[in-house]
Amino acid sequence: MVWIAGGHFLMGSDKHYPEEAPAHRVAVDGFWIDRYAVTNSEFERFVKETGYVTVAERPANPDDYPDALPEMLVPSSTVFRKPAGPVDMSNHYNWWTYVPGANWRRPRGPASSIAKLKDHPVVHVALEDVKAYARWAGVQLPTEAEWEFAARGGLDGTDFPWGDELAPGGVHMANTWQGEFPYRNTLEDRFEYTAPVGSYPPNGYGLFDMVGNVWEWTSDWYQEHGKIDSPCCTASNPRGGEREASLDPRDPAKVPRKVTKGGSHLCAPNYCRRYRPAARMAQPVDTSTSHLGFRLVIRPNGAN
Repeated sequence: MVWIAGGHFLMGSDKHYPEEAPAHRVAVDGFWIDRYAVTNSEFERFVKETGYVTVAERPANPDDYPDALPEMLVPSSTVFRKPAGPVDMSNHYNWWTYVPGANWRRPRGPASSIAKLKDHPVVHVALEDVKAYARWAGVQLPTEAEWEFAARGGLDGTDFPWGDELAPGGVHMANTWQGEFPYRNTLEDRFEYTAPVGSYPPNGYGLFDMVGNVWEWTSDWYQEHGKIDSPCCTASNPRGGEREASLDPRDPAKVPRKVTKGGSHLCAPNYCRRYRPAARMAQPVDTSTSHLGFRLVIRPNGAN
């Protein structure tokens, strides 16, 4: 882990997506944070020691999904599948598929494995899985404010952890998508899917892959920045949102959502410019995907 001294920073952005606004001053106390996202090798050790079975490896409870087809209740997870050509960009089902047998051990479906991906970030982890790992390791999920403060690497208000240019001097600084998403990836950054952790330069705090590669869970319930109290003033150690909905998989509007941060290898200039510290996404707590992982923190005062 890396020690991040406390400080003030400008959280969010007024220049990009609406959910990032308004930019507002925040203060956080010091904390330790993982230098890298948790890898397949580290998650495998946890599973071997505890016998833990992830959400994606369990069959869904038919009582929770009374209208679901039986084939949708088998152990499954959500996998990116590249279409053959241009598609309707308003329908994400053109590239996201619910794949039986996909899980952290088989990230692209039953025929895949992590045999050569031990140093890649673990994916297909729902919130319940991440919390189980954190309990085992004796650590916590970062808040959105902690995560963003760490991701910025000491640069306040820049678009990226390294400045304001996506690829300064033509050098790719993170694992993102080049070309036309979702059907043509030119692989200028060398990677079609996830990359081994640490494949790109660290930020100013010595942290790797804080944008791109995989989205990362935080502990905050999702709310719009516009709902925060006193955006003009400095908030201290903010915790985002209230849990306003119960977990009801039959009604997607009632499935609670946590904030995820950082974008992934699927973020592209023509579709999703969320490979930035200010970017955020509302992730249903019961859902895992092939581009979502996590890293963890320790707070010296023991606070959760």
